[in-house]
Amino acid sequence: MNTETHVSNRWSNKYAYILAATGAAVGLGNLWKFPYIMGENGGGAFVLVYMLCILFIGIPVMMAEVAIGKRGRSTAANAAAMVSTESGHSSHWSIIGSMGVLAGFLILSFYVVIAGWAVAYVFYAGTGEFSAAAANPATNAEAIGALFGNLVSSVPNLLIYTTIIVASVVYVLSKGVKDGLETAVTYLMPAMFFLLVGIMIYSSIVGDFAAAFDFMFTIDFSKLTIEGVLVALGHAFFTLSLASGIMMVYGAYLPEGVSIAKTSIMIAFADTLVALIAGLAIYPIVFAHGLEPSAGPGLLFQALPIAFGSMPMGDVVGTLFFVMVVFAAFTSAIALLEPAAAYLVERQGLTRGKAAIVAGVAIWLLSLLTIFSLSGAEWTLLPFMGDGKTIFDGLDYLTANILLPLGGLLISVFVGWFMKDEFVKEEFNLSDGQHKFVMFLLRFVAPIAIIFVFINAIGLF
Repeated sequence: MNTETHVSNRWSNKYAYILAATGAAVGLGNLWKFPYIMGENGGGAFVLVYMLCILFIGIPVMMAEVAIGKRGRSTAANAAAMVSTESGHSSHWSIIGSMGVLAGFLILSFYVVIAGWAVAYVFYAGTGEFSAAAANPATNAEAIGALFGNLVSSVPNLLIYTTIIVASVVYVLSKGVKDGLETAVTYLMPAMFFLLVGIMIYSSIVGDFAAAFDFMFTIDFSKLTIEGVLVALGHAFFTLSLASGIMMVYGAYLPEGVSIAKTSIMIAFADTLVALIAGLAIYPIVFAHGLEPSAGPGLLFQALPIAFGSMPMGDVVGTLFFVMVVFAAFTSAIALLEPAAAYLVERQGLTRGKAAIVAGVAIWLLSLLTIFSLSGAEWTLLPFMGDGKTIFDGLDYLTANILLPLGGLLISVFVGWFMKDEFVKEEFNLSDGQHKFVMFLLRFVAPIAIIFVFINAIGLF
């Protein structure tokens, strides 16, 4: 099959690729999930285990996924099938790419809704809702809780904010790789990073930076459980956007001569740095205002607005904070929709613009399942999952607990055991010693670790 039409769109240079892949990796997982799971699992010891997991599992699996895409120079399923047949094996290995695209598409269906929350909070902060709630300290928490509750239970509100995100993503993708994806991340990623650093500096001045630093970097293994280790491993794997089709497609756009190993390390470093800076931006505010570091998913959308409302210049800082969250979520949303758009261009023969619109409409329609789940519609309930569980919970469980770990397992096994070693050597371009070490990680360490995460995630531990 001739794939040159599809892959003639390449990143201008390796830095454009690094920015785009970092934009894919850096998202709500860094700003929303990482701080609260760190809080729930003891702080410093959790951070150490998380960083080791990134180093020895996340980076090798990312290298493997990018290598498949770069070797195949095609959409995710095609690339996996082509590399497999080239290596003398069945084209059925295309399941790796197909599963990744499906997982990314399902994740995006609820990701755009949560990204919409962040857009709403930009307006809330900008119009003084946080400070208005703080005017009466006795009812501050209830007022912010009501603000969040009214947002997530209102179908019209969620439709508006979700549509803003989806329409913006479609516009960027319709412009193509260089004019759309590359241009967007070139501006959004540096802007997001500078906003995050600025908020960290501000929170270190008005908040309790010493307590935050101590919490995040004092290593006390007595606070870390086996469950915490598995959570760290799972999050290290998921935060790099692995097994969602993204890295295969982005690898297909990678210019020749770019080191997969070096760029993967840079992307993982940038992703981890953002997660740590996010912690240092959020926790000084949390500790200064007596909030719980283990406040769970509500930390970003319920606990922090309480603090912003009572801080000097809180409305301004709160607005900038949620603008940064929108930027982070938006770059990830672009990446999650790109594999589907690329598939429509290559396999269905659509123009780039039409492919972006078709994929966008499909994701908007699928997002209705999450919107109505959050609003409490009875038809979204899934009794077999437990009381009150909805289609949204089902999508989250299916992707995070089954499709992503299974995809990661197949990627590491395929490149470790089935892809011709000479092809792997050619794509990785490492010294013999480095190559043997990475292959050991892919063949043994990553699969075993991912199996443990998988077993834990489906509740067998």
